[in-house]
Amino acid sequence: MAFDGFDISNPPLDPYSERVAHAFETVGPSVVHITAHNARGRSGTGSGVLFTPDGYLLTNSHVVHGASRLTASLTDGRSFEASLVGDDPATDLAVLRLAATGLPHALFGSSRALRVGQLVVAIGNPLGFQATVTAGIVSALGRTLRASGRLIESVIQTDAPLNPGNSGGPLVDGQGRVVGVNTAMIGGAQGICFAIGVDTAVDVVARLMRDGRVRRSRLGLSGQTTPLDPRLAARLKRQPASAVLVAEVQPGGAAATGGLRAGDLLLRFDGELVANVDDLHRMLTAERAGRASEVEVLRQGRLETFQLTPASDD
Repeated sequence: MAFDGFDISNPPLDPYSERVAHAFETVGPSVVHITAHNARGRSGTGSGVLFTPDGYLLTNSHVVHGASRLTASLTDGRSFEASLVGDDPATDLAVLRLAATGLPHALFGSSRALRVGQLVVAIGNPLGFQATVTAGIVSALGRTLRASGRLIESVIQTDAPLNPGNSGGPLVDGQGRVVGVNTAMIGGAQGICFAIGVDTAVDVVARLMRDGRVRRSRLGLSGQTTPLDPRLAARLKRQPASAVLVAEVQPGGAAATGGLRAGDLLLRFDGELVANVDDLHRMLTAERAGRASEVEVLRQGRLETFQLTPASDD
């Protein structure tokens, strides 16, 4: 039906709605509903996102951990048995594999490029309602989240509403690229939800697909990505203008033994630039355990260098 030159049966969307709809139409077909069965006959559910056409999918570790059997349902009604490739409780990420080919799959974007205030879309299966989409903005970056007794760093905070069953589903930008994996909400709060950044996920996925697990070394500290004053960044010749702020030092750990303190700005690790927490995670491989490493920090306006020996995370 037309009215004054417009087809009111299919009216144009406003720009905000257009981007949300585009994100959902692009990624929605690759979102799966996961059912995790345990030996006692009970089951739990969550979401996941396919990232290859031959059946590899990404979800949360807490969705699948300890399951004796896993199944995954696609939005087109097909259902498959799923096998666990590997999971990493330290980042609450897991990779599953479906025995199928030619599947719809999403593309990964970058969480490093996210900005506070940017539109994001969460897609999942909350409370069993398949292919549900909610939208919001990036509320904060570089958060630290405690999940299952572990601290997960470099987490995205968003106000895109999540409900039970959303866990493991993708957080998507307006271009239809996966920028995070939805993992948690704060019960009783309004609009405080969290996602693991896709830059962390890409690194973990590669290790899980190669080894079935993630082996690391650790420094015994918690930190958060923090921007640097532009004048300080210029003086230090740093691009991007960010570093890792040491928030807490574990007594007896490698960082404490080596002389690091809360409030230090971690700039370089073994000569490599540390711009964010994801950089540090990638550098702390299992091969560095027991080997002395040089760490450069900014402490009260002065550059200082320390020798740290990361411990094994086994």
